[in-house]
Amino acid sequence: MFAILKRELSAYFASPIGYIYLAVFYVFSGYFFFGVLYSNTTSLSNVFNGMFTIIMLLIPILTMRLLSEDRKNKTDQALLTAPINLISLVMGKFLSALIVYALGVAITLVYAIIIATFARPDWMVICGNIVGMLLLGAALIAIGMFISALTENQVIAAVGGFAAGFSLILVDSLSTLVTIDWLSSFISGLSFMVRYDEFTSGILDISNVLFFVSVCAVFIFFTVRVFEKRRWS
Repeated sequence: MFAILKRELSAYFASPIGYIYLAVFYVFSGYFFFGVLYSNTTSLSNVFNGMFTIIMLLIPILTMRLLSEDRKNKTDQALLTAPINLISLVMGKFLSALIVYALGVAITLVYAIIIATFARPDWMVICGNIVGMLLLGAALIAIGMFISALTENQVIAAVGGFAAGFSLILVDSLSTLVTIDWLSSFISGLSFMVRYDEFTSGILDISNVLFFVSVCAVFIFFTVRVFEKRRWS
């Protein structure tokens, strides 16, 4: 797994993808942070709230090449026939994208330190926000990685990732249109935005943590199954 992780991390920064992702992440988060400074507040919740949609649209940039590139270059055959556990292979790729994503999230700590020079921020709330952002990103990376495993075309993988993110954003609107109470509650329970908003409000609910972890586990399992099917086909 660590060999795959090292290889994928190197690939991110051997190409423009890693730099483009981090640059865009920093630009938008910096813009929202400027709004915090302008409004003369010590709360970074507006930064985390504002980054929700941006993260939804940025994650496909990280995941589009994770598995589709190997399939296009036929290097996936060497990986499938190598004496390596498929879970280790998938986790190595997943963690590489998560680490690059975490490098973007780390800028929020810099913002918190800047705020701390003017006033005493609520560090527990900030830490909760960061945990929520990491869990959101991990779930989206797992979904994007699964989509990448289904095609050899990086553009299709990226478009699929964008479509998945856009669909998740629309879940809240869909739940309000459904008139059947139990179905509306079920759809609302699938909302990434509602669960993420609780983190940004300083609410650390274990059910929300388990939700994002479960999404990660399910789509990592689906990705492993795709590899298993390809190995034996």
